[in-house]
Amino acid sequence: MSKTIYKTVITKLGESINEFLDQGMIITFKDNAPAELAEFCLLHSENDLRKDIQVGDTLKIGERSFNVTAVGDAVNQNLSSLGHITLRFDGAEEADLPGTLVLENKEIGTLSVGDVITIER
Repeated sequence: MSKTIYKTVITKLGESINEFLDQGMIITFKDNAPAELAEFCLLHSENDLRKDIQVGDTLKIGERSFNVTAVGDAVNQNLSSLGHITLRFDGAEEADLPGTLVLENKEIGTLSVGDVITIER
């Protein structure tokens, strides 16, 4: 049985978020993000990370699931303190930046305000 180690809800999608979605990336930020960043981000409500994220965990956005393939060195700290990480959907086995959580290379699909995001083990 899987255990939820992180859960949040999308509160807002920045007007320019598609520029990153088209490159297979989502930048997340807690809903107090500075305005100049917020327009590129998926904003959410929670920073409740219960355990460090590891390779093999599953990130879910709504009904869609993505396996975690790499975890940047700063991901757990940044998610806990700022709710700010980059989700990269390219299946790499190494994160290119410390704040990047790498997920399997799958279509992201449509994002909507109110979608629940969880990370499960």
